[in-house]
Amino acid sequence: MKKANIREASSWFDVLLTARHTQAAAMRLDPGGVSSESLNTHETSDQVLLVLDGAVRAEVGTEKAELSRGDVVIVPAGTPHRFRSAGSRPAVTFNVYSPPAY
Repeated sequence: MKKANIREASSWFDVLLTARHTQAAAMRLDPGGVSSESLNTHETSDQVLLVLDGAVRAEVGTEKAELSRGDVVIVPAGTPHRFRSAGSRPAVTFNVYSPPAY
């Protein structure tokens, strides 16, 4: 069994666990911080993003949404996307990639 704790994440983005078909990661964005300066794409991996804390402005394809604690989105493989911390405190997310992207 592979096991990790999200509190062990030590940088703004950390891969926590990787298996053959899936991968788990944690992302922490300081207020105003972005996941990438330009839209990012995972050509062959779907991404599931769950907001654990803070507020996130999501851009997924042509859609934009404000996300808060407990909200979850799926970014289909090949879809341009970006996430921005939209609150006064850091945003923390838990992400799953299938198949692994990193």
